[in-house]
Parts: sequence; structure tokens; C-alpha cells
Amino acid sequence: MQALTEAGYVVLAHDVRAGRWQIDVIAEEGGDLVFVEVKTRRQLTFGTPAEAITPTKARHMILAAEFYLEEQGLLDRPWRIDVVAIALLPNQQPHIEIFRHAITA
Repeated sequence: MQALTEAGYVVLAHDVRAGRWQIDVIAEEGGDLVFVEVKTRRQLTFGTPAEAITPTKARHMILAAEFYLEEQGLLDRPWRIDVVAIALLPNQQPHIEIFRHAITA
């Protein structure tokens, strides 16, 4: 994802299965292993992309990250969960925001 690369992330993988969950992007940034949830909206009828991160979705992201870390033997590695919110609204330039540390355990 170009926005992440431009923001200084090193993208390691896309669409990774972690148990019964999926991680959109795994990257490194600032010494952290970063699990990234990407939310895109083409209209704002039901809220912004960032508002689509429900408490249930946040819990699933944490479980997926913990599963991945354990599976890969990386439990001692510093990590976090970020969100990339993309609004692709008609007749407007795409709006992309990166929320670092968006979900905390």
C-alpha cells in the first residue's frame, strides 16, 4: 500500500490468515511490528471508514495479532495495531488517514 510506504512503513505481507481471522497488512515502522486494518468507504451514509472499527472488530484484530505473534515466535517483539481509513467519495480526491496505535489491547 503506497500510503503506508510513503509514511515510512515497510510492508511485509498482505491478507495474512491468523487463526480464524485475517490481517489486512503486516508492516514494520519505528521498530514496531504493525498490524494494519484497512477500511474503505465509497459513501459516508453509515459513518466514516474509521468509525467502522467496532469494539468487536477491535477485539478480533487483537486476537489475530496475538495469534500471529505466537505462531511466529515473536511474543517478545514490540507491536501495535494501526488503521488506514480511506474515503473514496464521488467527485473528490481520495482521502487517506493513518491512525497509529488505533487499537490497544
